[in-house]
Amino acid sequence: MDDKDLRTRIKEVAVAHFNDNGYHGTTIRNIAKDVGCSLPMIYYYYSSKKELFDEIIKKEFFDLVKRQAALSKNDDVIDLYTKFIYGLNHLSDYHRKVYRLGIKVYLTFDGDEELMNLMDEWEKGILPRHREILQPYIQNIPNGEAVVRTLVHLLETMIEKIVVKNHYLPKDEIREEIAIVLQGIARGGLS
Repeated sequence: MDDKDLRTRIKEVAVAHFNDNGYHGTTIRNIAKDVGCSLPMIYYYYSSKKELFDEIIKKEFFDLVKRQAALSKNDDVIDLYTKFIYGLNHLSDYHRKVYRLGIKVYLTFDGDEELMNLMDEWEKGILPRHREILQPYIQNIPNGEAVVRTLVHLLETMIEKIVVKNHYLPKDEIREEIAIVLQGIARGGLS
């Protein structure tokens, strides 16, 4: 196995262990055993369990979220959100586990104070990001902030169903729920 393949395998096994056992219940020794390599080999790539976990969250999780969001570029706001959520149904097993791990850190179930602070900063940007996307549609309506907050809550609920609970949500159902929240604000009404 070359360096890149071994490093990838270490992360795959680590993500599974962190999901199953949590950050504190996972050991580098158990990861090495399941990878089929020596403990020093793991430490060659990662100086500590924290460094490995941090790379998974800071790089893998946030890269995944950015990639999913980039796939959802669209002029129609309902299509944009539908495509983003529906795309989560098709994540690979590895990416689903990475996303689930990110959610655990986001909900402060796992990780350490540094990562939880990072997630807090990310969370502070969630409403402003969605407010910016929806601004052209909500600028002249009195309940615009309520629409943004309701949409974010709906998105979080659907993400939890797909990523955490492993439920499949059909595209039509996703679109219908998003359309209910955004009813009347999309350009030219809803289709």
